[in-house]
Amino acid sequence: MQSYVVYLGAHSHGPEVSSVDLNRVTQHHHEFLGSFLGSNENPEDAIFYSYTRHINGCAAKLDDAVAAEITRVWPESKSFSDEGFGPIPSKWKGICQNDKDSRFHCNRKLIGERYFNQEYAVHEGPLNSSLYSPRDIYGHGTHTLSTAGGNFVAGASVFGFGKGTAKGGSPKAKVAAYKVCWTRSGGCCDSDIIAAFDMAIHDGVDVLSVSLGIQRPTFFGDGVAIGSFHAVQHGIVVVCSAGNNGLVDGAVAYGTVTNAPPWQIVVGASTMNRDFPNYVVLGNNKRFKGQSLSEKGLLMQRNLALEKGILDPKKVKGKIVVWSNELGVAGGQQAALAGAVGVILINIQGFGYDRMADPHVLPASVINFNDGVSLLRYINSASCGFITRPNTEFGTKPAPFMAAFSSKGPNSIISDILKPDITAPGENIIAAYTEAESPTNLNYDQRRIPFNSMSGTSMSCPHISGIAGLLKTLHPDWSPAAIQSAIMTTATTLDNKKQQILDASFTEATPFSYGAGHAQPNLAMDPGLVYDLTVNEYLNFLCALGYNKNVILLFSTNSSYTCPENAISLVNFNYPSITVPKLSGSITVTRRVKNVGSPRTYQARVKTPQGVSVTIAPKSLKFINVGEEKSFKVIIKAKNASVTKDYVFGELIWSDEKQHQVRSPTVVKAV
Repeated sequence: MQSYVVYLGAHSHGPEVSSVDLNRVTQHHHEFLGSFLGSNENPEDAIFYSYTRHINGCAAKLDDAVAAEITRVWPESKSFSDEGFGPIPSKWKGICQNDKDSRFHCNRKLIGERYFNQEYAVHEGPLNSSLYSPRDIYGHGTHTLSTAGGNFVAGASVFGFGKGTAKGGSPKAKVAAYKVCWTRSGGCCDSDIIAAFDMAIHDGVDVLSVSLGIQRPTFFGDGVAIGSFHAVQHGIVVVCSAGNNGLVDGAVAYGTVTNAPPWQIVVGASTMNRDFPNYVVLGNNKRFKGQSLSEKGLLMQRNLALEKGILDPKKVKGKIVVWSNELGVAGGQQAALAGAVGVILINIQGFGYDRMADPHVLPASVINFNDGVSLLRYINSASCGFITRPNTEFGTKPAPFMAAFSSKGPNSIISDILKPDITAPGENIIAAYTEAESPTNLNYDQRRIPFNSMSGTSMSCPHISGIAGLLKTLHPDWSPAAIQSAIMTTATTLDNKKQQILDASFTEATPFSYGAGHAQPNLAMDPGLVYDLTVNEYLNFLCALGYNKNVILLFSTNSSYTCPENAISLVNFNYPSITVPKLSGSITVTRRVKNVGSPRTYQARVKTPQGVSVTIAPKSLKFINVGEEKSFKVIIKAKNASVTKDYVFGELIWSDEKQHQVRSPTVVKAV
């Protein structure tokens, strides 16, 4: 039995509200809740608040199953409104799987929903009724789907912060959801994932946005890798998140990128030029800039309480608690339960200047580690301070810079393929949210909002999915590899100050963080040249990794395929980036580009990685026809025996006399 808010919208009372009107509302709440309770249960005993004046609803103690039956009467987010949308395409074979949730409805925008929970049920045992529905309970699915393809919604904000028009990357796309995860922390099983891929291919999707994944030692043991390969064989673009393991025990962690196959577009997370700053002001007038989406500030001076571990209500009641940000919004809940009136959260050192803005339950501010050290020097038994209300601010810092949590390369499964491929906004992203859950996902938090701010590569992934959807519409004949190439080769490694993209410590980031760079969708529409790949080339790639015929046939729909007698060199796989993880002396790398624009002549130029030389042959490529392909060689040599044994980075650019700059990151490590 838990407490739930049953939100029913707003009242339409006139200016004068009588006690009879208020009692009638309360009676309606009793009748409404009674329709879901058993005959032996009394709604008057369950309800402990009845909201009668402006907000229509009640708060009650309910079993999970009963609560699940009520949250589903809430209307879908405006991000999935079908106003102005035409009929569902005739090729669409999907369904709205509401066989056990009759209140769930699709429309001409949200054209399909399915859920997959059978393996999860094998592990967990009998599931309650809320887990037999595609409805999003925890907010992650609503947020990511609306980021990829949500409709235009004016006046979206989080408690008034960041107010503006919300839209997805492909706002006019028709969208569908395939639910495979069943807990706040994941609960995603391989066989459920593969079943979802299988059905999505059948239904006729064009782009799959996959904000999940776990690092596996082989592609064959990875449901996302297997399912996405089958999708790509059918011309579907698959976009995946890189993971949120860029810090381990507070230190930068390399080789942590989650999704590794070359047939997936794998996305890291970076920031935008929008902040939600507030300030911690001490009694000595020293100010520390923080971040927060707290609804209110705490503008009266209060004593500060430095705490570690379990909070003692006797020590913190009525005070502002200061402690580490390792608990995030849960730290605010613990402080509130202990009687604190505010919380200052100090980031761990590895987060650098990266501060996420969360909708804390108390007035709160997240400050960086260095400012936290200064604050800790100030605190004593008589110390005091206050927290200002957040505001929305643009353009006051370099952006993008890489989010500290974003997982990093090199690729731990196959070091010859650079991952992540690209980066996109993934921190403090405002998008649609479920109203079945609080913005903090905390039981203590009874608030409900239609839009929420979330951070993670789960949020950056659908940005690229939206771009892929636009490119698929503009160029329906392009392969998934061509779309991937267009997004990668038109990306930028510069921020809004025209300086190199930085990481969270404000030092220069590398392709292990951002891949080819930060996506630029307008340029991706007309990339000039693309590095294209066929399904057989992906199969040849698997052969080169040593997979046998039986395993490869599990990936391939081509039963007649056999591995070539001479396996390809992995460095020659026609990828939009070049990675040489074991340079000994010299190596010749081969690539092939396809013209997707007007007749042009392209010239090669190189930013050479430190300690090596790079030669391109030929240095000029002339294209006459659309679809024409030409090959070139990249000769990479170690300059001397003492060349660095660390990875070094450069880039190859094919440019024409117009606007095209076809850029490929180059990553080299000597042995």
